Amino acid sequence: MKLTSVQQSNSVSAKLAYTEYSDSSVNVGDDSLTIDDVVSVARDGKQVRLTENADILQGIQASCDFISDAVESGKPIYGVTSGFGGMADVVISPEQASELQTNLVWFLKSGAGKKLPLADVRAAMLLRANSHLYGASGIRLELIRRMEIFLNAGVTPHVYEFGSIGASGDLVPLSYITGALIGLDSSFTVDFNGKEMDAPTALSQLGLSPLQLLPKEGLAMMNGTSVMTGIAANCVYDARILLKLAIGVHALFVQGLNGTNQSFHPFIHESKPHPGQLWAAEQMISLLADSRLIRDELDGKHEYRKQELIQDRYSLRCLPQYLGPIVDGISQIARQIETEMNSVTDNPLIDVENQASYHGGNFLGQYIGVGMDHLRYYLGLLAKHLDVQIALLVSPEFNNGLAPSLVGNRERKVNMGLKGLQICGNSIMPLLTFYGNSLADRYPTHAEQFNQNVNSQGYMSANLARRSIEIFQQYMAIALMFGVQAVDLRSYKISGDYDARTCLSPATRELYSAVYQVTGQKPSSIRSYIWNDNEQSLDEHIARIAADIADGGLIVSAIQGC
Repeated sequence: MKLTSVQQSNSVSAKLAYTEYSDSSVNVGDDSLTIDDVVSVARDGKQVRLTENADILQGIQASCDFISDAVESGKPIYGVTSGFGGMADVVISPEQASELQTNLVWFLKSGAGKKLPLADVRAAMLLRANSHLYGASGIRLELIRRMEIFLNAGVTPHVYEFGSIGASGDLVPLSYITGALIGLDSSFTVDFNGKEMDAPTALSQLGLSPLQLLPKEGLAMMNGTSVMTGIAANCVYDARILLKLAIGVHALFVQGLNGTNQSFHPFIHESKPHPGQLWAAEQMISLLADSRLIRDELDGKHEYRKQELIQDRYSLRCLPQYLGPIVDGISQIARQIETEMNSVTDNPLIDVENQASYHGGNFLGQYIGVGMDHLRYYLGLLAKHLDVQIALLVSPEFNNGLAPSLVGNRERKVNMGLKGLQICGNSIMPLLTFYGNSLADRYPTHAEQFNQNVNSQGYMSANLARRSIEIFQQYMAIALMFGVQAVDLRSYKISGDYDARTCLSPATRELYSAVYQVTGQKPSSIRSYIWNDNEQSLDEHIARIAADIADGGLIVSAIQGC
């Protein structure tokens, strides 16, 4: 189950321990990496292959030669022949240049809190290697290849959750990766396919010797946004899944409430053609096609419905307009994350062609900080919408004839239905909206002698996004349970059969069946998903569904086909 960072870490270790690598691999350096590439390496143990492009490899060596020449000639370059940050006025001699880099690892070894999930650290190593292949960092190919070796062998440095303000990149988190890669000291530890050991021992088992950092290499490794960006890539991947699941759950809700498909008619949305709104409307039309549980009014006709409204309430009718900005927002965040993934993010940068070095700030993780703030905000909006739909489902005043609190067996008077489940959901939804508050605009005391006097908070914003994802997976499990129960009850009202597969749209039938399968139940013609209160533990159902979503299991597979 991937409900906690520790569980996620163990899951990745298990996959790596038993992965037999095929010819299929993620090639780094030849093409831009995608979010899917990162996840395939970070979580699924897909093999990594660094480019063999001669021009790229020559560029890497040329940047190293530039640094070597600069040190020998005493040329002033920040962090190479000078001290760091607010102590950049300290001149470093050629004899001390390597010691400076090693010392950087030591004084930045100051993380706190729990360990990051292994998948996030693996993503960070992949992105650090990719960044250095641009040949602007002055780092040896041998050190870059160490990241390739670690990834393919399932060796993952331990990194802590606190320590980066995202100003000069992820200095503290990357110090742990760097110290492990070079085998600096036994206090740097790693996960070696599920077994914890010190970094020098891991190097020995890999047939590698400890490395002495050369001038610029420590700074090149630790200046950069790779850890926060790796976390963000994993979060965006999960957010896309949750968005698709939310669309699927809404389709179940619309069918459970006997809603209309007319609100999703192309004419409406072509008249207000925001891309996300158009996509959401198209998805709903497709998901509801051929359902017996809705009012099919795509022909533009509508009739008075006794005591019911002639049109659906806003949470159904305005669904594309509500979800549209979320869809567009997540798409924009994904583009920004992929740009950051394929960028050089350390400082200074070396322009080999013009034999120059430039001092700048590509290490500032502002795109990650702002993007992850927005992602958490969008997740809160998604949860708010689902919560409103659930409130309609349980209220006989608004659910068009379903039992109060979606009680299954109404003959059993002590049955209270899904009251407790809604209360649990109500405890989670406000937390998700609270997590939607921004972090990038919050500043601590200006760090490091006022040198890092602006910061992105990208690392912590990304960590908060991961937590929001984990919480939302629990909430999505609850929403799915409401959806399945609702369509079972609606199916009985329409056909006299509780097995909703007889009435559901083909596109939502697989999602419905997946929930049943994950919870160990089977659809029945004579009883709904939840029939009597005392026949199951709802908490166990929540846990199973949430774990399946987190692991990309049956439920995710079902919605991917929709």
